[in-house]
Amino acid sequence: MVTQSGFDVLTLPWLDTPRQAFLTQLQTQKVPHAQLVGIDSAYGGELLSVFMARAAMCSQPTPAGGCGFCKSCQLFDAGNHPDFYQIEADGHQIKVDQIRELCNRLSATAQQSGRRVAIIHHSERLNSASANALLKTLEEPGKDTLLLLHSDTPARLMATISSRCQRLPFVAPSKMLIKNWLIQHCQIQEDVTWCLSVVGGPLKLAESLQTDGTQPSRYQTLLGFRKDWAQSLSSGHLCASLLTISEQQIIDALKVLYLLLRQILLKYGGQDAFVQAQIGNLAAKIMGMCHSLSAMPSVNYLGLCQSYVLEYREITNK
Repeated sequence: MVTQSGFDVLTLPWLDTPRQAFLTQLQTQKVPHAQLVGIDSAYGGELLSVFMARAAMCSQPTPAGGCGFCKSCQLFDAGNHPDFYQIEADGHQIKVDQIRELCNRLSATAQQSGRRVAIIHHSERLNSASANALLKTLEEPGKDTLLLLHSDTPARLMATISSRCQRLPFVAPSKMLIKNWLIQHCQIQEDVTWCLSVVGGPLKLAESLQTDGTQPSRYQTLLGFRKDWAQSLSSGHLCASLLTISEQQIIDALKVLYLLLRQILLKYGGQDAFVQAQIGNLAAKIMGMCHSLSAMPSVNYLGLCQSYVLEYREITNK
């Protein structure tokens, strides 16, 4: 079993199709030299990549993946398989020296007489130099070599990289499927899927529901933001939790505001088209700010939030 943060890849139903597709490749001995796992980590993309690596290195893979008993599986599970490599970004980028070192290792003879497997996590962070360094290995892979490129945002990969990889099939799960999964595995009866786009996906949503008993859970904080934004838009000034917002919370808070404005837009359906357009523009402006905040050295979060409240009030003439 491949698990992370308490989640088992075999219990994520939306991964059944890509998981079975890869296992079929193993059983029919038609594994390509490079696979693109373009599935967000919040949906289990990294979990699936590790599952695939373990199964590919197993000497006796089963219909459920690696057997767990062979020497290769035992080395893998112990974290010291000599023919398994993982690349993580160094800061915000995967650098050329990291890829050159990986390519050199993949060109060596396998120590366990099986496959040599590498996972490049968040491969969208390959810069132009590192991507070009990887191209030669993608074009002329060594025997029994498997490269797994995981990416949260595969559209950001260079076309020369993605075109040389076989992409696993994946369809994002419906909210109903996620809701049923949460009921089964997290014993959550209420519908909490409204904030999926805030937390990123079902695994992050399940994590957000957990609390250590001393602090509110991330989900409880998001609920507070939704309530306080609604009150702030009505009153014209920031209320409650929005007055003490932290650097770690600002993006969550703004994403909740974005969802609230989208909900307000639905209520304005059939009414003043100009007001609708302005609210839509404000929502887009807020989402743009969410994308920009990570690169900003500092910002006045309180002033930023108040400015959005005032802009909304001007739009609606309240």
